[in-house]
Amino acid sequence: MKKFFSCLLIWFLMIPMAASAEEEPVHFVQNAESDCFGKMVVAYDTPTLKYTIETFLMNGERCYLTRIWIKDPATQIRKVTGKWKKSLEFPKTFATKLSETKLLINGSGYVSPQFPEIPDNYPGESKDYFYTPLGSLTVTDGEVFRNLEGVPYYGLILNDDGLQMITGDDNENVLAMKPIQTWSFYTTCPMLRNNKNLLPEDWAFADRRAARTCVARLDKHNYLLFNAREDTKGGISLRRVLVFFRDNFPKAEWVYNLDGGPSSALLCREQGQKKVRTLMGGGAKDADCMAFVE
Repeated sequence: MKKFFSCLLIWFLMIPMAASAEEEPVHFVQNAESDCFGKMVVAYDTPTLKYTIETFLMNGERCYLTRIWIKDPATQIRKVTGKWKKSLEFPKTFATKLSETKLLINGSGYVSPQFPEIPDNYPGESKDYFYTPLGSLTVTDGEVFRNLEGVPYYGLILNDDGLQMITGDDNENVLAMKPIQTWSFYTTCPMLRNNKNLLPEDWAFADRRAARTCVARLDKHNYLLFNAREDTKGGISLRRVLVFFRDNFPKAEWVYNLDGGPSSALLCREQGQKKVRTLMGGGAKDADCMAFVE
């Protein structure tokens, strides 16, 4: 009971203040549907960005839940990338490169000599996609780097309405939504929409234990990040993560699985600190990352 009230106090401290009712963002606490799951390890609170990170054990593995309120997602959620078709970078390098970063996770799955597989409907050869993210559409800071005509897009986009999950739409329709950024992985990585299970029943990958990075949207301003290590039990299966969200956040608009395994990473800059803190992962290079800034 004491733990519950401690967490509740932190959430109330995170309620955003606004000058008028019209400008007041959605109440953070109303969207934080569950009590604390474990120990609160980071609390960040400014007028434009508020987040908490709590850690707990699930199925014997160390997990992290990050609850985020962000005032202007279109400008405060950023993508940091390696050089197109030339290089990958470590997450900590990305966080250093974007000095405004306050919170950072790994992003898209990618193609490389080590991970050469591409979807069957991609034109060309695997080497044509080395050191680039997966996804039939790649947009960074509003610039289109890839647009594979006739190949549906699966993944996340960022536009003026915040993060959106796309599940197999034509690129032309996605571009009409005016994406600022994109992040993508396998076509089977959308997990939930309006609490409906989207994971294919016969997808063996979803049953495997691994380190995980998942993103959920509560509304335009409120998001959840779920990260799991793979130190002791080999990680968490996607189906177990799905049950976690279904049981604890049934009103989430959607949940999406970003790249996992060695690529998983969760880093932050604590309030008033310049040093980047790595809470998990970060030991492998990535094609891009998702960063949250003030």
